[in-house]
Amino acid sequence: MLIDTHVHLNADQYDEDLEAVLDRAEEAGIEKMVVVGFDRKTIERTMDLIDRYDNIYGVIGWHPVDAIDCTDEDLKWIEGLSSHEKIVGIGETGLDYHWDKSPKDIQKEVFRKQIALAKRVNLPIIIHNREATRDCVDILKEEGAEEIGGIMHAFSGTPDVADEVIDMNFHVSLGGPVTFKNAQDPKDIAKHVPIDRLLVETDAPFLTPHPYRGKRNEPALVKLVAEKIAELREMSYEDLAKQTTENAEALFKI
Repeated sequence: MLIDTHVHLNADQYDEDLEAVLDRAEEAGIEKMVVVGFDRKTIERTMDLIDRYDNIYGVIGWHPVDAIDCTDEDLKWIEGLSSHEKIVGIGETGLDYHWDKSPKDIQKEVFRKQIALAKRVNLPIIIHNREATRDCVDILKEEGAEEIGGIMHAFSGTPDVADEVIDMNFHVSLGGPVTFKNAQDPKDIAKHVPIDRLLVETDAPFLTPHPYRGKRNEPALVKLVAEKIAELREMSYEDLAKQTTENAEALFKI
């Protein structure tokens, strides 16, 4: 059995066939899924999904790309919703320097506020980092994020950065890119990270693994991620699945 630790089943891409997507996940042995809401619309959809399905859990927060739209009222709303027994983390939050919708200083402010929020409600924090690694890690250190730990989602950094965040009580999560033929960095990370700090995810509908690149991603395909990591680590798929599932269950307390 596997846990997809980061999926966006709250996205419009699943409006027409969500039940079929969930059926395929079950057939593939995906035991639990963690749906991530990152703005008003997707958070509302996340709350609905966790109430409707026993094996779906939620993470809620505010995405750095949209930090400029985030108000203190939004953060109070998220904090209130986080008391739901099936909300298991805060995020995804962090920094994204690829897109320029939200100025860097606003992203950093909203990021710091969400780390503080996560500490108040004692939930792990799920980090989105794109082209902002040093600033992201420095803010986590400055804000004492090691108190709650969390996940470096869709990790794309170096082994040295992986060591740095693991020392801060974070897990490293890998998705579809580890299966891409010419993507050596995630393969190196898959072999480098201690097995008790490794998680698997899809980030569906994005980052679809090989051989389905270019098509919509979905939770069933997290099995391809796990199979590739097991191959890279020269261990059985069963052992990899068991360990990453135990890691997720311990982190999320599910």
